[in-house]
Amino acid sequence: MSKKAIKPSLKNPFDPPEKVEFTIPGEIAGVSGGYEEAMKEGYDLIQRPIKSVSVAQIEKQHFKKRMTVWERIRVLTDKEPNILFQNWGKNLDGASLVTGILNIKGRDVALYGHDFTVRAGSMDATNGQKLARLFQMAGEKGMPLIGMNDSAGAYVPAGVGGLDGYAEAFTALRKISGVVPSIMCMFGFNAGGGSYLPRQGSFVIQPNDTFFGLTGPGVVKSVLGEDITPEELGGPQVHGKSGVADLTVEDEVSALRTAISLLSYLPDNNSVMAPFQETSDPLDRKTWEINTLLKKTFNSPTGFNTPFDVSLMIQQICDHGDYFEMQPDRARNVITAFGRLGGNVVGFVANNSAVDSGQIDCDAAYKIARFNRFCNIYNIPLIFMEDTTGFLPGREQESRGIVQAGRAMLDSIVDIRTPRILLIIRNAFGGAYASYNNYPTGADLVLALPTTRLAVMGPAGKEFVYKDELRKLRGSIAERVKRGIQERLDAGLRDDVAKKDAEKEAADWLKAAEAELNLRYEKELMNPKEALSLGSISSIVMPTDLRKVLGENLNFFLRHYKPGPMQSVQREFY
Repeated sequence: MSKKAIKPSLKNPFDPPEKVEFTIPGEIAGVSGGYEEAMKEGYDLIQRPIKSVSVAQIEKQHFKKRMTVWERIRVLTDKEPNILFQNWGKNLDGASLVTGILNIKGRDVALYGHDFTVRAGSMDATNGQKLARLFQMAGEKGMPLIGMNDSAGAYVPAGVGGLDGYAEAFTALRKISGVVPSIMCMFGFNAGGGSYLPRQGSFVIQPNDTFFGLTGPGVVKSVLGEDITPEELGGPQVHGKSGVADLTVEDEVSALRTAISLLSYLPDNNSVMAPFQETSDPLDRKTWEINTLLKKTFNSPTGFNTPFDVSLMIQQICDHGDYFEMQPDRARNVITAFGRLGGNVVGFVANNSAVDSGQIDCDAAYKIARFNRFCNIYNIPLIFMEDTTGFLPGREQESRGIVQAGRAMLDSIVDIRTPRILLIIRNAFGGAYASYNNYPTGADLVLALPTTRLAVMGPAGKEFVYKDELRKLRGSIAERVKRGIQERLDAGLRDDVAKKDAEKEAADWLKAAEAELNLRYEKELMNPKEALSLGSISSIVMPTDLRKVLGENLNFFLRHYKPGPMQSVQREFY
């Protein structure tokens, strides 16, 4: 057995040796000259960014369970990529960055990807110019953008050139933000500018075993003396919960395929609608499953206070039950998702009572605001599904700025110009209702299920509505206890036993009386009747007709909507 180490090779030993000849088929062989030499040099230049990298560098990537930039491109499309600015850089090797145009399912998509096998994908002034030109072209031609980020940051030997390169790329990407959507995939270890640049994009997808952040663990150790792993500092678990990463996935292939799936819900630019997709799912399909869900939920022992997962309703409304949830690891008390209804892409914003009763906290408010603004910019209609008892109160939320977060959500709703519908499922109380896409804030249509409980306050509202009755009830407790004690003393009970028993009987009586007032409050005020009489609700819809009613109204509004870039005043805040 040979003890000689086998050097890894990416070449197939059974392939015939590559031989490129620059002759015309059928041409009689002649003496070659300067022309053939020029052709050979040109061919070598075309191949240099791909073939000049050593096998050892490629093996390093594979050892880290990462693909090369060229392998990643092959996952995105089976078409030949149109590579732009291919031989830029001092060594004519592409300068560690690949830029080009891909055809993904018939759509032109601008693409950039760091080539980690060349200078660890680092950035210099040349790369900044390449990115700026690509971003400018994407904006001018109205093409969506996909970024594959795998960079060690600025190229240190390039000095300030690397920083200028990042600054030029930052500026160019910001200028097309809101003109074309962008999807950023995070691969490898990215810090500093390598994290700022992709977060300027519309959406960020991060696989496991990757890092991106302001600084790496080494800097944190030297500055703060804190030992921390890359995963704890800037891994997908961290960024998925904070919303810095919109989607977290298992690996690189999942990230790229998720990007393709997300792209199918997005328009090419802000002047057109998202792609329409023919569906065999009838628009008038009865949604019996929603009826079953609500029946089992509200007929349970806890009645109308029983939580349920609203994503099951979204699934039943969408074509073939298919929808694409955004930021699923963050603020699960609200769900934001893209779906299709009758072939049209629609955004869903739904309170999820299965988590914290669907109350709106800081994270949920910002999650809603970000999603609303994206849909508003890119001509995507919205369906709001309301079931919340209000904004989450308490010291923690106030200290985190719930007033500011709630205002950001409200502003994003008021500013919406695309068609929008509100469906009230159950609870719609107080300020949460007032700031959640009703008629006064600009809704095109407000619908409600028969289970709607629309009121200024929840059950606690009885304290104000039946104030006099409650005062009399509570005021009579002392007399009731006194009378009860005397009755028990007359019956021969000891003083302490008589007092304890009488107090318990009075407390039970008061509890039953207040429960009766709760039921009365729910029947008289926590229902859709007053809102219907005032026109706050357009009409009641049955759970089995939700897909049909929402779909038909959405089609009507879209027939009268003209897509285009936003022309109104751009508001000051997020």
